[in-house]
Amino acid sequence: MEHEAARPSHIRWTLVVWIAVVGAISFLDRVNISIAGHAITQEFHLTNPQLGWVFSAFSLGYMLFQIPGGWLADRFGPRKILTLGALWWALFTTLTAWVPEGVAAALFMFWSVRFLLGVGESVMYPSSNRWLANWIPTAERGVANGIIFAGVGTGAAFTPPIIATIMVRYGWRASFYACAFLGILGGLVWLLLARNRPDQHPHISKAELDLITRGTKGRHASGAPPLPWLTLFTSKDVWALTFSYFCYGYTAYIFFAWFFIYLTTVRGLDVRTSSYYTMLPFAAMAVCSAGGGVVSDSVSRRVGLRWGRCGVAAAGLTGAAVFVAFGSMAQSGAAASLILAGGAGSLYISQSSYWSVSAGLGGSSSGSLSGMMNMGAQSGSAITAVLTPVIAARLGWTWPFLVAGALCALGALAWLIVDPDRTLQEPPAAGA
Repeated sequence: MEHEAARPSHIRWTLVVWIAVVGAISFLDRVNISIAGHAITQEFHLTNPQLGWVFSAFSLGYMLFQIPGGWLADRFGPRKILTLGALWWALFTTLTAWVPEGVAAALFMFWSVRFLLGVGESVMYPSSNRWLANWIPTAERGVANGIIFAGVGTGAAFTPPIIATIMVRYGWRASFYACAFLGILGGLVWLLLARNRPDQHPHISKAELDLITRGTKGRHASGAPPLPWLTLFTSKDVWALTFSYFCYGYTAYIFFAWFFIYLTTVRGLDVRTSSYYTMLPFAAMAVCSAGGGVVSDSVSRRVGLRWGRCGVAAAGLTGAAVFVAFGSMAQSGAAASLILAGGAGSLYISQSSYWSVSAGLGGSSSGSLSGMMNMGAQSGSAITAVLTPVIAARLGWTWPFLVAGALCALGALAWLIVDPDRTLQEPPAAGA
């Protein structure tokens, strides 16, 4: 029995996997409209630029509420806030399908519902990062974040065939109801499984609790007072992360919002074929997110966090710049899909570094800090949603990808400013 008591449990990894599942569902709920977009434009007589405004509504709501969402996770705990967020976004996914056919204010209604969907989803990753700061030792954060954000690629990868299949058989509205049901299920299971801190979980072993405590000691203080907002807003590390994540988000959202439409309208592929080709970038995201996390932790253990976090992230962004630029120039739709998928995968190699570094920097305010950082990514997403069709209409579809490649290069340079060994929160004094 003593041997069993000394054996570590693995509750933290069960919860990491479930966060990835919830994240996959959240991306199903946000990307579904890009697959249904063609049917929606035909039914409601919208143009692509108008559809771009609908896409940007989600990004705007998601962006504006990143910091409030992070603050809520810091204040009330990630268990409760992430559950409420999942139920919220399930509701507004349903309301998207309730926009009545032929209504005069369809554009306004779609915009409003998608904005409020973005508000609900804004708590997803700040809550995740606040939970991670409590539960995951520093040395494991690359892998943990890699798994969590593999859920992004997995959810987005399966969205095109799932939504396309349901659309063909039952119509686009039915696909939104299916997504809403999964959101409710994911949120309720999280409420059942999760706890805000490891010492609150009824099934964690003493060995695992000790391992977590040792691995997070000195990087944050559980229950410590929040950081002053001035500390966050005057940190060069925070601003460098935020700018780099802006560049990241601008590029990533081209795939989430426009890639399916790009393949059907520019490359001339049919809906079903496009749905399968659209899976490629997102599958690459899932594989490279997890792989990037493994590499980041491995390099960090060998030569330090500077190379393991900043170096791996900069390399991933640089690779993305090259792939995205050249992929847009490929002659065939198949070749373009493969090369651009390489760009999406390379981009996601850097994903875990952003969230691992922000968890270490922020400590007990990691929800607020990562919310600020993610606000940068989502402002990039909102700009992409609106600007991509405008650039494409004036200069051709090669240029939106060239702009994204240039931003990836700038995002890689921003990582040179970041110090991953820094923490903005001082550890508690001895005996305190």
